[in-house]
Amino acid sequence: MRKTSPIADVVMHPVRLRIVQQLGEGRRVTTSDLRGALPDVAQATLYRHIAALVDAGIVAVVDERRVRGAVERTFALGDRMAHVDHDELREMGERELQQSFLTFLAHLGEDFDRASAGADFREFLGFGQVRLHVGTDDLSRIQAGLGELLAPYLAPQVDDGQGGASGRRTVMLSTVLMPDPADQPAPFSAS
Repeated sequence: MRKTSPIADVVMHPVRLRIVQQLGEGRRVTTSDLRGALPDVAQATLYRHIAALVDAGIVAVVDERRVRGAVERTFALGDRMAHVDHDELREMGERELQQSFLTFLAHLGEDFDRASAGADFREFLGFGQVRLHVGTDDLSRIQAGLGELLAPYLAPQVDDGQGGASGRRTVMLSTVLMPDPADQPAPFSAS
C-alpha cells in the first residue's frame, strides 16, 4: 500500500503555497499581514489554510499578542521544510505527482501575472532550459554548489536610504529538475 506524502498533501495547494511564500527569507508575518498580502482569499479560507500549515508543522506560531480584544498571531516557517523531497516524490502516486507539479506551475504562472504589472518587470526576468548530463551523486554536488552560490543573495538587503537596497530587487528563482524525455533508457528485455 502506498504511503501518503503529508508535506505534499499540505503544501501543494495554491493558497498554502502563497502563504509559505510570504514566510520566505525568515520573515515573520501576522494574520493581518497575510490578509493584506492575499486580498483575494476569503478570511475564513485563509485561516483554515494557516491552521492546516500549523498542524503539519510547516508554519509555526512564534508570537501572540492582544489587539483590540482579539489574539493576533505572528507566524514563521516551522521546523519542517515546505519542500517536497525525493523520498516523498517517490511515495506519490502518478496522479498525485502530476497534480503537485501542475499546482507548482499554476503558482508560478500566478506569480508571473502579478509581477508582470511592474514597471521594470523585464529588467529582472529570465527563463530558459539547459540539459545537464548527471548521475545521482552529481545532483547533491550541484545542489550544494547552487546553495553556496546563492547564499549571499538569500537575506534581504539593508535599505540604502534612497528607496532601495543599492538598486536591488527581490526576485524568485524557481527550478524544475526532470529527466529529458528524449533520453529515456531502453526497457530491459530478457533474451
